Amino acid sequence: MTKFIFVTGGVLSSLGKGLAAASCGALLESRGYKVAVQKLDPYINVDPGTMSPFQHGEVFVTDDGAETDLDLGHYERFTNMTATQGHNWTTGRIYQKVINKERRGDYLGKTVQVIPHITDEIKNSIKKIAGDDIDIVIVEIGGTVGDIESLPFLEAIRQLKLELPVGDAVNLHLTYVPYLQAARELKSKPTQHSVKELRSIGIQPDIILCRCEKHLPEELRAKIALFCSVPVEAVKIAIDVNNIYKVPISFADQEVDTLVCKLLGLPHQRRKMEKWEYLSSIIDGPMSEVNIGVVGKYVDYPDSYKSISEALTHAGFHHKAKVKVHWIESSRFEKGENLEELDVVDGILIPGGFGIRGVRGMVEVVQTARTRGIPFFGICLGMQVACIEFARNAAGMESANSSEFDDEAPFNIFYKLRELVDIDEMGGTMRLGAFDCQLEDGSFAHKAYGKSFISERHRHRYEFNIGFKDQMAEAGLKFTGMSPDGLFVEIVELENHPWFLGCQFHPEFKSKPFECHPLFRDFVGASLAHRQTRDKVGAEETAREELV
Repeated sequence: MTKFIFVTGGVLSSLGKGLAAASCGALLESRGYKVAVQKLDPYINVDPGTMSPFQHGEVFVTDDGAETDLDLGHYERFTNMTATQGHNWTTGRIYQKVINKERRGDYLGKTVQVIPHITDEIKNSIKKIAGDDIDIVIVEIGGTVGDIESLPFLEAIRQLKLELPVGDAVNLHLTYVPYLQAARELKSKPTQHSVKELRSIGIQPDIILCRCEKHLPEELRAKIALFCSVPVEAVKIAIDVNNIYKVPISFADQEVDTLVCKLLGLPHQRRKMEKWEYLSSIIDGPMSEVNIGVVGKYVDYPDSYKSISEALTHAGFHHKAKVKVHWIESSRFEKGENLEELDVVDGILIPGGFGIRGVRGMVEVVQTARTRGIPFFGICLGMQVACIEFARNAAGMESANSSEFDDEAPFNIFYKLRELVDIDEMGGTMRLGAFDCQLEDGSFAHKAYGKSFISERHRHRYEFNIGFKDQMAEAGLKFTGMSPDGLFVEIVELENHPWFLGCQFHPEFKSKPFECHPLFRDFVGASLAHRQTRDKVGAEETAREELV
């Protein structure tokens, strides 16, 4: 029978519940258990697809086309699970389902209430993740204990633990132990209040995970245990680390998974942490350095590009290189100004985004990368602006644009998806989820993947207008990735360039620390080569000047 771990958070947000849940999943997988991780979000939006990246961060897309919370990216990166629509539920989606049932008459005229109807729907969403092929379901409750909007979810897990056989569920509470510089001591009072709030709604934590900047003294752990009614060995530490992929090792050193197995009555199978230890040795070992400029619209809030930054980090692990990301607001380049900021980068990446703001600056950046031979990687919007720049400056279409930015442009090389094909089954005006792609032999993409047929995740509204393909190809743009039916352009590349590739899909969603995405791997590899060449040229010029 499937066991459950319910992860809650207290004191303040952004403590790292997602990483804690993912790390627990990684440890339990290392013991041979099949794990699934689920996120329950208390906001009323049906999904984060319409939420501002500045407020919510990136939207993580699953194979089945669900727009989900960015924590699902952590779950996939730390474990072997493949997330689906069922792994992320919001208040809005739960209420929408209950209201639809009420309208159909499913409740037979009963008064529909938070308890039991909303809480029952939440419990059903959790139970659907369980099954014969899943040993442990880890359920993360978004928000902070004490928030009014998260109460139905907390009530649901309270009920579910009572309904399950004794020993089939564990409550893990992540809280904050601040260090007061003036007093030079760690303070446990916020944790005590957080646990008191949790207990007031009927949930007693079995494990308390204390997020802190410094190690907890034993006397403070004992104090927390006493006032929160848990054994001392159940008070664990989530201390700051220099890389998130060292969190599983930190938890393993404290035997967090051993305690979980004990509480759930699971056999203590031997933990196999070799791959995590190897990764830690790379992080702490000697590394070369490469500078990647990420030129985007939402760079003031890096969580908007969380999977991008993680995929770059994974590629760095592969090359044993530290990837230093330079977050650059694209609007800085709109008048062809400030392009000297790109002199310090070894590669340029333009990620996805919506709307016209900053696009003119991106076009200037693409031209710089194309003409200077700087490795370039364009993703979704990045591919679109790469095509627009090439059409304007190399293919004789000076007014080329996308209908997203200018409906009246004489050369609209990108059109809204609905204008090209009937996509009712794809979800409104978006192409969402996994779609297949055929690669051209000998291309950058084909060399990276090592195969001719791939599947990648999409999230976009605008497609390349196939009517301009021949004209662009004659000018030197290579269309090296196409949908199997030949209707959609998936990948474009440039001839006679060190590495220049744009893709319509989002490869960052499928990158993992032990299996970096091949496109990110080769992009970072090309950027390292560009840096080495530039350093060599610089050294030669310096030597000549000294001789003179």
